[in-house]
Amino acid sequence: MIRISWRFFLIFIAIFLIAISNASEIYPSRTIKLVVPYPAGGGADSFSRPLAQQLSNRLGQSVVVENRGGAGGNISMEFVARAPNDGYTLMLALTPQLAINGALYEKIPFDPIKSFTPISLIAEGPYLLLVNPTLPVNNLKEFLALSKSESGKLTYASSGSGSGGHMAAELLINMTNIPMTHVPYKGGGPAISDVLGGHVKVIFAPAVSTIQYIQAGRLRAIAVTGEKRLSSIPQVPTMAEAGVPGYDSTVWYALLAPPNTPKEIVNRLNAELLQILKDSSFKAMMHTNGIEPIGSTPEALTMYIQKEIIKWTKVVKSAGLKAE
Repeated sequence: MIRISWRFFLIFIAIFLIAISNASEIYPSRTIKLVVPYPAGGGADSFSRPLAQQLSNRLGQSVVVENRGGAGGNISMEFVARAPNDGYTLMLALTPQLAINGALYEKIPFDPIKSFTPISLIAEGPYLLLVNPTLPVNNLKEFLALSKSESGKLTYASSGSGSGGHMAAELLINMTNIPMTHVPYKGGGPAISDVLGGHVKVIFAPAVSTIQYIQAGRLRAIAVTGEKRLSSIPQVPTMAEAGVPGYDSTVWYALLAPPNTPKEIVNRLNAELLQILKDSSFKAMMHTNGIEPIGSTPEALTMYIQKEIIKWTKVVKSAGLKAE
């Protein structure tokens, strides 16, 4: 009897200690990984780093950015979809990964709705139509005229097939019938680098990764792809103002986690993110770079993605686009 009693006593103590240990591990208790679907140097990367710092400040743990480019972001999306659902791997996904790639690629290794746990819609921003200063154009009218005279020889760079910049360019091509040749890169950083070097003359890119080059005169901004001018470069007109009425193309950012992430973790991340989007310094940084903070519930993000899938699927199919 004594042996049995001690055995049960030891089992009870072990269970008690495990319970205490689990209870004391309040999320987060270690470093969190924020996966970005593009290489370093592009717009998504430039936005992710101040966001990661803000999350680190509020969560009390390091949030490190991990760039996983390739296949239009599909590689990183599959990685996160298969990651442990413990809240220590998060995904910064953009319009292409969640709303475009499903129509652009014959098959993608994830479902944009079922393969992830939504946390919040973060922000939205336009692209800029940018040219290397050696291109002899100063406004949209001159740009369109030059494009037509070049008969398809004028090339434009993008961060990859189906990227927001690619879609912004295709929308302009469809609305104005200008001929241009697409040169896809494996990320915004390499694409911008080649435009700066003059190897490709045109790019549609976000202000967050290009504003310093515009201000230094290394890139010339022709037009903004959204409905409003940017406060950081107010002299640059929108596409509609410059002569293409009805044109509007933006990119949005969302925070996701692996499927079946516990609700208490999702709620914590959602609450902290919404507070970050209210922070005056962070909002000022976003506005300078042409990004509008949004924020949402997880449920609202799911509905938003569903609507965007319908919208961009129509655009991809009508333009006959396929992944290159």
